[in-house]
Amino acid sequence: MSGNSFYTRKLHSLLGVIPLGLFLIEHALTNYSAFEGGPEKFQKSVHGLHDLPLIFFLELFFIWLPILFHGVYGLYLAFTSNLNTGRFQYGRNWAFALQRITGVLTFIFIIWHLWQIRVQVALGELTTEEFGSKMYDIMHNPAYFVLYLIGVLAATFHFSNGLWAFLVSWGITIGPRAQRISSRICMGIFVIMSVLFILSMFAFRGDEFATVSAVAASTLQLG
Repeated sequence: MSGNSFYTRKLHSLLGVIPLGLFLIEHALTNYSAFEGGPEKFQKSVHGLHDLPLIFFLELFFIWLPILFHGVYGLYLAFTSNLNTGRFQYGRNWAFALQRITGVLTFIFIIWHLWQIRVQVALGELTTEEFGSKMYDIMHNPAYFVLYLIGVLAATFHFSNGLWAFLVSWGITIGPRAQRISSRICMGIFVIMSVLFILSMFAFRGDEFATVSAVAASTLQLG
């Protein structure tokens, strides 16, 4: 794999926005439904996604394989890039450095989150009806809460700043003025998405999800 491959870098950039960026936005909105409407609305959002036709193939080709390629190639770029933050201390250079750092953190976080949720579903240890109770248990662990907070902030920054770089590298924003405007818009996206995720994290700690968690635990004991 050549780090200087034009087409490889273009594919890596494209997948970071479409479909992975859209997947992150969908994830933020689905989780936010826990804050907006409690367990019932959250469960309805989860079922709406998992009831899509050919969901396995949609996830495989539009989520899991793109994540694998974008993540592995992103790790290669992160560990072969010259950050230069000590020599050139200006905003865009620091954003470039943070893009690489948050890329590594995001990839680790996604693997961990998949293990906690999706892998457990595949193993038969968790059902989609138990997602709310599982998130309640995770969010009530102080260490997990902090790690999730770091993970979602890293993921949202990586996407938002990556979107700015995508617009530049694909020739959509040309010139300093356009790039300044797009930088502000992308940082606005970062703030909005971060707020959505953080609100959902606190929602999962709520009494409503505590009740769902208790019901799930008693059902397992009866089973």
